[in-house]
Amino acid sequence: MRVDESTKRILNLFDKHRTRATFFVLGWVAKRLPELIREVEARGHEIAVHGYNHLLLTEITPQEFDDDLARALETIRDCGIKQAPLGFRAPSFTVVEKTSEWALETLEKYNFKYDSSVFPVGFHPDYGLPRAPLVPYRITEKLYEFPISCLEVWGKRLPFSGGGYFRLFPYSYTKMCMRKWNGLGRPAVFYLHPWELDPEQPRLRLPKSKAIRHYGNLDKTEKRLDSLLSDFQFTTIREVLGL
Repeated sequence: MRVDESTKRILNLFDKHRTRATFFVLGWVAKRLPELIREVEARGHEIAVHGYNHLLLTEITPQEFDDDLARALETIRDCGIKQAPLGFRAPSFTVVEKTSEWALETLEKYNFKYDSSVFPVGFHPDYGLPRAPLVPYRITEKLYEFPISCLEVWGKRLPFSGGGYFRLFPYSYTKMCMRKWNGLGRPAVFYLHPWELDPEQPRLRLPKSKAIRHYGNLDKTEKRLDSLLSDFQFTTIREVLGL
């Protein structure tokens, strides 16, 4: 599977820079590549959960989410990892206003300690909680929320946390925002996907805007990530939250 090769490229970069990270793992990947999940943990990283089938919470029922999450947890644990997952990130950041109540209740049911699914912006058509806090906070009595980092400038929230923003904007933008954010004494979230280090991946026919977001600058991701790991220090969400 292509995800095996691209994940190992990320792991090698992390080794080079003595960096630890949180890997939000899909259950279907863990089912097919249990040895990869064990390797990620053995190389010092946190294993967290991204669901089983990458189902958007905005497109499923609470019961479907419960079933998918239970299956993901069972599959990831069956890989033979040593620490129980404490964190969750919803596919496409779909802990939003209409899903947050029942989604957070389900996370509590399965003894998660934190969520990192809230994108505190209001401009995106698919995700966002525009009035959410920008720094880690208690979203329920039992759960921390570690929101996706956005820099507030003149009342506008500017995302700089990774993914398409990292690939499509100049690296100088990410570096500037990260420095300003850290200058406020705040830990930033940075995320990307293994496929974003795979410029040779098969291309699907997509609408032009989606094609740009998905395939733009894939050939630059690895070099930019190398620079980011040189310029900043990172660790696991579990460690930042003291869990």
